[in-house]
Amino acid sequence: MQILAALFIDEIDVRQVEGPATRIDLKGIQFSAAAPTPLPLTWAPHLVVIIHAPDDSDGNDVLEVIYRRDGEQIARNVQVLQIEPGKFSYQLVRGEIDFEDYGNVVAECRIGPDGPITSVPYTLMPPPADA
Repeated sequence: MQILAALFIDEIDVRQVEGPATRIDLKGIQFSAAAPTPLPLTWAPHLVVIIHAPDDSDGNDVLEVIYRRDGEQIARNVQVLQIEPGKFSYQLVRGEIDFEDYGNVVAECRIGPDGPITSVPYTLMPPPADA
């Protein structure tokens, strides 16, 4: 299996178009956000991972997402994948991340224990001055 894309999003909608074709509408793609309150806080951005299962695969594997701050693991999510060979699917990952300081985290996404890593950065910034 192969990760085609991994993004932090606000919403995802799946719709059918012209026969059996499917569209995935991603809304609010983001790589940063202003904190809703002063620190400390727990933040849970939604990550969508789009995956393709090749025709010659059995369609079974595992998606692992490790969240890191300054190289240190701060959260982890593992999900079993079952995708029909030759098809595409998506997985939603919601990691709860504790922030004591504003800054960057990286979601490292991989399929199986030896798959290549797709890294997705995310930055939590201070609330707006008028908040």
